[in-house]
Amino acid sequence: MTATHTPGVPVIDDGRLVSTNPATGEEIGRFPAATPADVAAAVRRARQAAAWWSALGFAGRRERLLRWRAALANRLDELTDLIHREGGKPVAEAVVESAGAIDHIAWAAKHARSVLGPRRVRSSLMQLEYSSRLEYLPFGVVGVIGPWNYPVLTPVGSIGYALAAGNTVVFKPSEYTPAIGQWIVERFAEVVPEHPVLSAVYGIGETGAALCRSGVDKLAFTGSTATGKKVMAACAETLTPVLAECGGKDAMIVDADADLDGAVAAAVWGGMTNAGQTCVGIERVYVADRVYDAFLQRLVERAARLRVGMEDDADFGPITMPGQIDTIRRHIADALDRGGKAALGGLDAVQPPYVRPTILVDVPEDAAAVVEETFGPTLTVTRVPDADEAVRLANASRYGLGGAVFSRTRGVALARQLRSGMTSVNSAISFAGMPTLPFGGVGDSGFGRIHGADGLREFARPKAITKRRMRSLLPALSFDRTPKQVAQIAKAVKLLHGRPR
Repeated sequence: MTATHTPGVPVIDDGRLVSTNPATGEEIGRFPAATPADVAAAVRRARQAAAWWSALGFAGRRERLLRWRAALANRLDELTDLIHREGGKPVAEAVVESAGAIDHIAWAAKHARSVLGPRRVRSSLMQLEYSSRLEYLPFGVVGVIGPWNYPVLTPVGSIGYALAAGNTVVFKPSEYTPAIGQWIVERFAEVVPEHPVLSAVYGIGETGAALCRSGVDKLAFTGSTATGKKVMAACAETLTPVLAECGGKDAMIVDADADLDGAVAAAVWGGMTNAGQTCVGIERVYVADRVYDAFLQRLVERAARLRVGMEDDADFGPITMPGQIDTIRRHIADALDRGGKAALGGLDAVQPPYVRPTILVDVPEDAAAVVEETFGPTLTVTRVPDADEAVRLANASRYGLGGAVFSRTRGVALARQLRSGMTSVNSAISFAGMPTLPFGGVGDSGFGRIHGADGLREFARPKAITKRRMRSLLPALSFDRTPKQVAQIAKAVKLLHGRPR
């Protein structure tokens, strides 16, 4: 890397994408930057492989996916070291992320048949002469555009489920973490060497745009809301369906009867893990007046003990995308200019490539730090009279991804009221690693779901089949029906549906 290159900022050098560590500038690797023609060729190869992969059936795909799962697990140390070197994430956090991804692959492989297998469906009394079947068919080729903040867990949440459903996948890893993407694809190719069932294309935004326009049958995107809108616009040109997991501004509610030590631990981890670069990370905390002072004191004490750096004992590392530091600085400055106070950190906490823990209080609800996604190790903590007011303020955001509630007596009831796709009760972000639950948001956080049975169905199209099994007693679907039979159909409708029960 030359001196003109900023550490962590991807560049194209002589047709190759160069990846570097955001803290040290160490070059991690160089990858061929795909042109639109390269992307189109990758999709054509994936389409040729799709027939073979689909024909393997659920059992054949399960066996191969479980071998991929084992390959990742057995080389976990290698993977987590690469995550640490390319993105700056502490190895401990890389282990947690990778473990979740591996668990998701296993669940998708083992449950694809029960979720997507063909089944008989009960017929209507009005059309008993037909039997009904429901099948779920793969789309064909799925494009996946992955993020840099969780470069294993998040894309695997789409890739693993898409593969289990019978699709082939063309994966564009983030330009900030291409080495991790390549490593994942290479491990799959080792256990499925016959065809390019999972392949990767590398590059910056133009490569992602080319994938949107490449003729894939569905595209799964994870990234910012602004980029998500561009992805949707590009896919709309060919009516390519999109799954979009975009930004978040998740809130934690701390009720008056909450376990304060548990709430503090969850707020610190939920807000600061991965340097706050978590789409479902906690960014806002609303605390009932009765426990606000005690909560804030413990929160500041706990967050102040966090270690920041690239050392083995660090709790979190650098800001992976250097440009995000300007956003974090702007949010802190705006909060302070608007009358907010820094209970911990502040503008002095911004020390590129690191941002140290920052806790802001008395911040107006229309400040950037409350309204916009910060994506850094910062929390706004707001005093509210009760949890009901906390719900109102939490729901005022245009985002609706995840969230958390701490309450001994009302946790689930309050969670139901939050306008979000997922909510943890007496924990933070626990839903993300749960393979049985769907993951996704509402509003500016996107739409569609990965993970769980809903995640498998997201990558399959339902196919309805009816088959005549007897002569029609009341031939509704025929020009051969007589006036008498029409009258009998009308009588049957009134008999079956005329009573409000």
